[in-house]
Amino acid sequence: MTNRRNFIKTATIASVAVALNSFKAEAEENELPAIKKSVRKPIVLSTWRFGIQANEAAWNVLKNNGRALDAVEAGVKIPEGDPEERSVGYGGRPDRDGRVTLDACIMDELSNIGSVGCLEFIKHPISVARAVMEKTPHVMLVGEGALSFALTQGFKKENLLTKESEKEWKEWLKTSQYKPIANIENHDTIGMIALDTNGNLSGACTTSGMAFKMHGRLGDSPIIGAGLYVDNEVGAATATGHGEEVIRISGSNLVVELMRQGHSPQKACEEAVARIVKLMNNRKKNLKDIQVGFIALNKEGEYGSYCVQGGFNYAVCDATGNRLIDAEYFLKS
Repeated sequence: MTNRRNFIKTATIASVAVALNSFKAEAEENELPAIKKSVRKPIVLSTWRFGIQANEAAWNVLKNNGRALDAVEAGVKIPEGDPEERSVGYGGRPDRDGRVTLDACIMDELSNIGSVGCLEFIKHPISVARAVMEKTPHVMLVGEGALSFALTQGFKKENLLTKESEKEWKEWLKTSQYKPIANIENHDTIGMIALDTNGNLSGACTTSGMAFKMHGRLGDSPIIGAGLYVDNEVGAATATGHGEEVIRISGSNLVVELMRQGHSPQKACEEAVARIVKLMNNRKKNLKDIQVGFIALNKEGEYGSYCVQGGFNYAVCDATGNRLIDAEYFLKS
């Protein structure tokens, strides 16, 4: 009797096992493939209100399956060439000596980089930066050397000081007080980052720098890792505002590295601003005196932004349209 019970028990267990294996095989055969996260591409982001027009130029490249590098160069050239724009390129506010000096850098998906600093008389420093990247063994040229190189490449030498900027400078000379106002004089950069249809990232950053700065001053904009950084495996970031504070934390590189660690673009920007806030507090500096903002974009086309205080906005353009977004900020009062 005992053997009979054991036989029945064993047979029952075997039958259940066969049934479970059959069910598992059938479930696996009919299982739907894993849903892949859709990538939002192409997409382009840029800093400040003039980013709307800049994005339009970049989008004309991206929508035709163009390269992100070509898109960001075309995009930032729009404010660079606008005499009404007082913080970038032609029409930018001069330094304290009345000289318009321009800074720019560019970076592609292969980590090719080019940069110019303290460049005078050339309307489109971003294109000179790209020429440095593609036609020299160097990554940065500055001052007279940058100008000499630009002229050998066929760039036109011209006066960039407009009547409006000259008038402001002469008015400033009456007091010569260097105290940039947040979101005005240190609203000083267009940074642009883009993801193209091939899934490649590039970025560009260009500025005339802080108004009435000391001649020869460089901010974060021409410095790869500070004003701009691109890692094609992870994402891209760019910065605007008070360049000295961005340089202090290698801001854009920090944002990208935080994304590498798993942070969303939004959270990465927030963490970078938090670091600036901490250092300002440690040095007993007034946060209300500065503005720093970051924008970031990852390989999935997700983006984010954060800044020290209210007033910073950024433009986003993708297949759904081109819009201006007010960035979230730290300083609420």
